[in-house]
Amino acid sequence: MIKVNGIPVEAEGKTILEYLETTNYDKKRIAIERNGEIVPKALYESTMLNDGDTLEVVSFVGGG
Repeated sequence: MIKVNGIPVEAEGKTILEYLETTNYDKKRIAIERNGEIVPKALYESTMLNDGDTLEVVSFVGGG
């Protein structure tokens, strides 16, 4: 079990990219912090999610 923005999610054993493919996040307009550290987009495909990990996903919204 991991937590994404404070909500428990079954995603351990997946990469960040695999997890994102099961969501509605726009991968071009988000930033992800894993266990307190920013994950570069280039590492989404290789960063594995482990039991107990905490993700914070922030979506960028345009406007004016």
